Amino acid sequence: MKVRLKRIRELFALFFAAVRQDGIGPTLRRAAAFFRRRFGSRRGRFLPRKKTLAAQRALDYAALGWPTVSILVPLYNTPPRFLRALLDSVLAQTCPNWQLCLVDAGDASHAETGEIVKRYQAKDGGRAGEPRILYQKIENRGIAANTNAAAALATGEYLGLADHDDVLAPHAVYEMMKAAHETGAAFLYSDEALFTRGIRRPTAGHFKPDFAPDYLNCCNYICHFSVFQKQLFHAAGGMNPACDGSQDHDLFLKLSEHAVPVHIPKVLYYWRVHAASTSGGTAAKPYVAEAAKRAIADHLTRTGAHGAVADGLFPSTYKVEYAIEGAPLVSILIPNKDHADDLAKALDSIFEKTAYPHYEVVVIENNSTERKTFDYYDALQKAHKNARVVRYEGGFNFSAINNFGRRAARGEYLLLFNNDVEVIGGAWLGEMLALCMQPGVGIVGAKLYYPDNTIQHAGVVVGLGGYAGHSHKYAKRGGSGYMFRASTVQNFSAVTAACMLVRASVYDAVNGLDEGFAVAFNDVDFCLRVRGLGWRVLFTPYAELYHYESKSRGLDTKGAARERFEGERRRMKERYGDSLTHDPFYNPNLTLDREDFTESDALPKDDPVPDNGPGSGTAQGTGAAHGA
Repeated sequence: MKVRLKRIRELFALFFAAVRQDGIGPTLRRAAAFFRRRFGSRRGRFLPRKKTLAAQRALDYAALGWPTVSILVPLYNTPPRFLRALLDSVLAQTCPNWQLCLVDAGDASHAETGEIVKRYQAKDGGRAGEPRILYQKIENRGIAANTNAAAALATGEYLGLADHDDVLAPHAVYEMMKAAHETGAAFLYSDEALFTRGIRRPTAGHFKPDFAPDYLNCCNYICHFSVFQKQLFHAAGGMNPACDGSQDHDLFLKLSEHAVPVHIPKVLYYWRVHAASTSGGTAAKPYVAEAAKRAIADHLTRTGAHGAVADGLFPSTYKVEYAIEGAPLVSILIPNKDHADDLAKALDSIFEKTAYPHYEVVVIENNSTERKTFDYYDALQKAHKNARVVRYEGGFNFSAINNFGRRAARGEYLLLFNNDVEVIGGAWLGEMLALCMQPGVGIVGAKLYYPDNTIQHAGVVVGLGGYAGHSHKYAKRGGSGYMFRASTVQNFSAVTAACMLVRASVYDAVNGLDEGFAVAFNDVDFCLRVRGLGWRVLFTPYAELYHYESKSRGLDTKGAARERFEGERRRMKERYGDSLTHDPFYNPNLTLDREDFTESDALPKDDPVPDNGPGSGTAQGTGAAHGA
């Protein structure tokens, strides 16, 4: 079935469900509002409203006691119009707690750079008798060394990084210093947008997850706007000239070893797209990849991880190839009722293709009635010494069946595996195991495809559709995904149990799957409970399988199955409440209506502006929405 037809069918189902729940009038009003947001003007959609910016400018920042950020900008033959745009954006900040540290390594033919800066120094006039725009001419020693030279000029408690051809949002300093003051965070980063001409017409937003360490090992998703304590910068050794080209990536990895970054999910930085910028891809700067691999390798060495760094599936992405230490046994648990042909297809793909040899298969028989099925069980166990069939007595309950199978398993790792899944490539199990063995990792999920080679699962986003949904569902096989999120190892809140590897000790620590979720949401609930104990949940695109979804059981569309499904949805809502719509590995600026990481049709409202003075506990409500 074509993706467009799938979408249309889902939209109609959503519409009629809303009519049944809310009535035709409210549903039509919601639909009209949706079309106004979707197809109306999108100019300046990431900028706060004018009244919000005015309220920020009116604050008494001396009374608030917020810190100051020194913005480091290495200049090199900067086009005058780009430089002016950057300087204008800094002078336009609603919060005055900034210092701009410019170091100019340009050649003699670009002497106008210094003259432009002098005019802006005079225009600004400084603060409290001290200049805020500092400028120094230096010898060009490379981007990292030049940034270190800018840092030597800084007097702010925090440092921020900006490129000489980019632009800050007018509330960038306000949002960063507010968060730094309120949280005490040593390292912060924001979302960003790309633009070619003006920031009121951005071409795309980069909406990032909260700190995702395994994602950062695969690409520099943090980028701009990043702010960190000056003392942390120096403690980490500053910028490393050996990583020129990926010096920011190297720095972020070093900083994250000492402080967990705090994410501000707002567009605070505008990244200009032009021929020489990495915003348009690293083809403009081919040396970036080698520098990035060195940065990641150095990070692995410092943290004691054992792995080699290789190129990823796409430019600007990388893969850490971790070593499998020892030969741990993996128990593959497969619930089954009849459908012997489907089970045989799944098992044949495991036995014929799996490169990692240390595994056992435990088929959990549940109420089969066909003679063909039991004949297949007999033949299976005779043909494969590492295959067993155990019998679960009772009605279908996916959680209870797998918990029963776990008691029969002998492995240090458990692989939950549907009987309608087929292995594609031989490395799949080794890839999952190498990740699951890493310190702090409890669960690893695989990349699953429909038979038509569209994505069925590339991680689970909690909150999609109000509960949970599969990342990049229906996207074509072979694509990179949003910000490479379908093609790099990722941190997620959950993964599907259709192919899920988990440490046996972790499975036991949370008492396995919750048998109150007989069919739906058991995997999501399980992953959330595992994450609640501090374990990471990962997705890898390097374990690829086909999933003939619900082929053997059917769908929950009517009758008792529908009632059971609705009951399990209520149970999820009761257990997790509003946290279901706040996935830390997603972003509030992205839609909850679709699985494709598109921008939300209703961006978050402006936050209230705090009242003047410390400890007042009040705020100036703006009631403003983005995009005005």
